[in-house]
Amino acid sequence: MITVSDVSLQFPDRKLFDEVNLQFKPGNCYGLIGANGAGKSTFLKILSGEISPSTGNVSMATDERMATLKQNHYDYEDQTVLDTVIMGHKRLYDIMQEKNAIYMKADFSDEDGIKVAELEGEFAELDGWEAEPEAATLLQGLGISEDLHYLKMSELSGGQKVKVLLAQALFGKPDALLLDEPTNGLDKKSIEWLEEFLINFQNTVIVVSHDRHFLNKVCTHMCDVDFGKIKLYVGNYDFWLESSQLAAKLQADQNAKKEEKVKELQEFIARFSANASKSKQATSRKKTLEKITLDDIQPSTRRYPFVGFEPEREIGNDLLRVENISKTIDGKKILDNISFSLNKDDKVAFTGESDIALTTLFKIIMGEMEPDSGTIKWGVTTSQAYLPKDTTAEFSDGKLTIVDWLRQYASKEESDNTFLRSFLGRMLFSGEEVMKEVSVLSGGEKVRCMLSKMMLSKANVLVMDDPTNHLDLESITALNNGLIAFKGSLLFSSHDHQFIQTIANRIIEVTPNGVVDRAETTYEDFLENETVQKQIAELYAK
Repeated sequence: MITVSDVSLQFPDRKLFDEVNLQFKPGNCYGLIGANGAGKSTFLKILSGEISPSTGNVSMATDERMATLKQNHYDYEDQTVLDTVIMGHKRLYDIMQEKNAIYMKADFSDEDGIKVAELEGEFAELDGWEAEPEAATLLQGLGISEDLHYLKMSELSGGQKVKVLLAQALFGKPDALLLDEPTNGLDKKSIEWLEEFLINFQNTVIVVSHDRHFLNKVCTHMCDVDFGKIKLYVGNYDFWLESSQLAAKLQADQNAKKEEKVKELQEFIARFSANASKSKQATSRKKTLEKITLDDIQPSTRRYPFVGFEPEREIGNDLLRVENISKTIDGKKILDNISFSLNKDDKVAFTGESDIALTTLFKIIMGEMEPDSGTIKWGVTTSQAYLPKDTTAEFSDGKLTIVDWLRQYASKEESDNTFLRSFLGRMLFSGEEVMKEVSVLSGGEKVRCMLSKMMLSKANVLVMDDPTNHLDLESITALNNGLIAFKGSLLFSSHDHQFIQTIANRIIEVTPNGVVDRAETTYEDFLENETVQKQIAELYAK
């Protein structure tokens, strides 16, 4: 158990946290949520001891061990993959190194014998004989095959290193596990494996993530970082979001009697309890949800941007035809004979093992890159707006202010300061923030600028390459709702399960051998079918 007592963190210009008192208990998974800059990652560093608080303290039992997900992928370049994972349990790894060094001595003494016997005893108590099999199992679960386990970390790709460091954090059954954006860089199969691992993990987990589906699947509690306070709520992300919105509505309804409010809250809690999944965490959460009272649910002070796309004209019968597109970059074939045809009202999620392939396809579709062969034909009634994964080129003139940058894309009627300031205000650029130079914007602020540009375009086709990248949960939710309501067509890629599931009415998988087109298929149906196909293949392989 982790106990946080009277923790505050004061910077010269502001106080980030003030008198935080929390207990994080075994068997629970706590999702740490808050707007960008609220201090989620900083709070994790306070819990891990990397940062000292201005006041207060964080305590655990002396015999308990905490593990954290390391963020520097180059810290272990000279270590083997397997050793890097085992290094997640520092004491165990140190014992392994020390006893191996003694065994290698040419002049093995009686004192060495006594020392190594002590080390062997502690090694056995720490389940040292299971270390390599456990590390191998974690690596394989995350998609790092056995032939890579004895390579040096320097020989792995960036994505593979991410998985190894995650396995390192999970290794050795830590008493407390702190994970900062653990799904970043993971493919969908690895995310599913991690979800199941955390659902069955019996100790304490605290996680920061912008993946709502992941938070809903694994979390028993939410910790909301807001205005210098951290409040603890029972339930997953959806329960926190809907309950806080319901509380705000009930608070605003001055005429409603308290009995009516209690009844509405009870019905809401009962619905969420009934819909809880069958995992251990959800079962525990259901029991706790049923004990919640009116005072336990608080309205959120979180602000959401307004994201709404209004196409200027309807699309005719023809949307897009892609025929036999191939592309080789630096001697490697990225796309091979890609063909598909899209219709009006299609909202298509493009998925695949290679993000580079998806980005390349979008660039070709939008005319930013020429294919080696094949053709692209847009319908004559279409107009397109594009959100690339890398927005650097869009902000090349870094001296422009936000308002002047957006003015470039506004019509004559929309180009006056009053309109643009009001428009940007709805995108959470309020007051003098609109006068910031675009060179100093964060990744999330740049994406909100790009969304503003796309809304002004009034295009009837939106092309978005991983649009939730860099956005906080509030902006992701607003964008998600805006795209559900959008009356035009959409082509997008994303690693956000809920984003794809709630928006897409068609899934196109880009593979090394072309595309697999799943028209009128939800993302969850697509994943289920993919799992069934894999099981059939494994059955025939036997």
